[in-house]
Amino acid sequence: MSHVDCKVAIIGGGVLGMSIAYFLSAHAKSPESIALLEQEKNIAQHSSSRNTGKVHAPFLYDPTRKKTFAKAAALGYEMWQKYSSHKRMPFKHDGVLEVALNDEGIDRLYKYMEWGLENGLTKNELQLLGKNEVARMEPNVRCASAIYCSKDASVNYGAFTIGLLEDIRWFGSKLLLGHKVERISSYRQGAYSMTTNQGKEVRAEYLVNVAGGNSMDVAQMMGVAQGYTDMHFRGEYWQAPPQYHNLTKLSIYSVPKHPEYPFLDPHWIVRADNTCEVGPNAMPVFGPYAYGWRRNLADMLPKILESSQTGARKIFFDRQFLSLVSTELKSSLSKTMMINRVREFLPQLRPSAFTRRGTAGIRSSVIDKTGRFVPDTLILERDSSLHVLNYNSPGATGALPMAANIANKIIRAGILQTSDKARSLWDATVIADRMKV
Repeated sequence: MSHVDCKVAIIGGGVLGMSIAYFLSAHAKSPESIALLEQEKNIAQHSSSRNTGKVHAPFLYDPTRKKTFAKAAALGYEMWQKYSSHKRMPFKHDGVLEVALNDEGIDRLYKYMEWGLENGLTKNELQLLGKNEVARMEPNVRCASAIYCSKDASVNYGAFTIGLLEDIRWFGSKLLLGHKVERISSYRQGAYSMTTNQGKEVRAEYLVNVAGGNSMDVAQMMGVAQGYTDMHFRGEYWQAPPQYHNLTKLSIYSVPKHPEYPFLDPHWIVRADNTCEVGPNAMPVFGPYAYGWRRNLADMLPKILESSQTGARKIFFDRQFLSLVSTELKSSLSKTMMINRVREFLPQLRPSAFTRRGTAGIRSSVIDKTGRFVPDTLILERDSSLHVLNYNSPGATGALPMAANIANKIIRAGILQTSDKARSLWDATVIADRMKV
């Protein structure tokens, strides 16, 4: 069996894993001492490309319960803007409307205003509008009130991740694509040996687990995150026909009816290329890559057995959760039902005009032993390893600041010898200091 020796191994080639590799490679005296392993033959094959491409402003995130997400999103906007300029990639400044359809929704908007200002947005960037002001801004939108946030943008995160790949290769770090980690054991005290499906052994003194939908499996393979489990939700979309591409200038989100659950009411998305979509719903599936029914069936029995032994079983006795699951299932089966949910604020839409599905993505949410969804990113450290779990939206938005923070932890621990001059656009220590919450 051939082997690779490194100081730091990163498992996961999504936007977060590539961002961590970017900062470590840029700061390391010997970039070849860093290795990134990705199970697919190409990077960014899942959530990093299967998303709406939004650089989210942090007004939707409770600064107490979702403080890591909120802080990362607040810093992510300016960092991606700078990176896109550096790589000459599109960064579409377009803003977003968050609409309320009733008095309860308006109350929620006031709460979002408080959160946004506390998370660093200014009063010029975040405005509360009455329905007549909304009508002047977006004549085709119907609502009781709305928040207009100007600090929101549309990008292509898949392209950004490829840009990071180019930088990492130029820095000289090792990239092992098509290598899925199947076993992790101790190589010697304080070091790990990973065996991949290609028969490669990777030895590392420090391991970073950012494997996305597989991150829980990797963590539990190492005895970490016991008592937690993950639940997967497939977000499905319908592509709007060209006749609707000029219906609005902005993406339109609506206040979720049940914010305590990881269900987003479908919204109207204007992408970076000006195409439009309706979605997503949140269809429960049995695995992180269950885009089709065959893979979903294959994952079903193992997931049911796993859930029966963890806190996830408790959630299936929650009547409200089961009711919501039923609604999401119906929206998956019925195009009309999904689009009618968006027609509540865009009445011009006609379900019969939608004929093509968009690209589905899967979110992996973490459930604790009490059967509750974990609201924030979960970062667990143990025995020369770091595991990032529950890294969902606005995960792509906050990938660069999150990565700088993680890279700084590794650098400060003395695991890597650093260069006198970093080659990244930012100093990881400076960003980490700004990430303190």
